Formats: sequence, structure tokens, C-alpha cells
Amino acid sequence: MAAYPVDPGDPDPSHLSFWRERHLCTLTTPRPDGSPHVVPVGVTYDPEARLARVIANKSSTKVLNVLAAGPEGARVAVCQVDGRRWATLEGRAFVRAEPDRVAEAERRYAERYERTPSPNPSRVVIEIELTRAMGKAVKKVPGKS
Repeated sequence: MAAYPVDPGDPDPSHLSFWRERHLCTLTTPRPDGSPHVVPVGVTYDPEARLARVIANKSSTKVLNVLAAGPEGARVAVCQVDGRRWATLEGRAFVRAEPDRVAEAERRYAERYERTPSPNPSRVVIEIELTRAMGKAVKKVPGKS
């Protein structure tokens, strides 16, 4: 099955379903020297708002990389994989510290990952304004070709 483009604001049901399953993801941010910094994260996907969210500590390298990109935001990607299925979301990332935004990100994280994040007064949310999505997210039905 070939990879396919997806409208990040209107994903097909298999793509959206894959992003609702519990999977560890990666976040790729650019270091100040331009090289990629890739780390494991939990990601939530909100197609209606065209956002992906990652909760993080404000002193983490991923947050510092996004902040170093300046007011235009950092070009980033989040990805998840499960066997032959994979999905990537791309866009501009911004660090948000407003309590309502952090609380919404924590709520969505708890919903997807079925665990409430530990309290962290240094928590921020990396919001990714989505511009592109792609993947191979169709789950093969056993016994079908």
C-alpha cells in the first residue's frame, strides 16, 4: 500500500482512528544548528482545530528548540508507527503556557493515553499548527487480502 496525503483538517476515518489509538510517537524539532532532534512523546491530534499537541516541561530541549525558532514558529513533525501502519503530521510549532491551553492538552492526553499526567507546574504545551499529513493507516483485516 502506498503512502497517501491526508487533509489534516479532514482526515479519512482510518487515519483519524489510528491517531485515536494509544501509540508512542516521535517529535522532530530543528536544533539551532539545523540538525534534527528526535524524541519520544505522547501526541494528541485535533483535526477540527488543525492542531497536534505535545505536553512538555518548559526547560526541555524540544521546547527550547521551538522557542529558538522565534515568533514564526519551528517547522516540526510528529510521527507514529505500528507495524506497517504509520502516520505523520507536519506544521509550525509554538510553545503555549496559558493555563487553559495546558489544561486542554492534559485532558486530551489523558483521553488518548488513558492516564492523567502527573502535576507539573513547569508544564507547557507545544501546539503544532498543521499544514500537512500523510501515512498508511489502514488496518488490514485478518483473512482479507
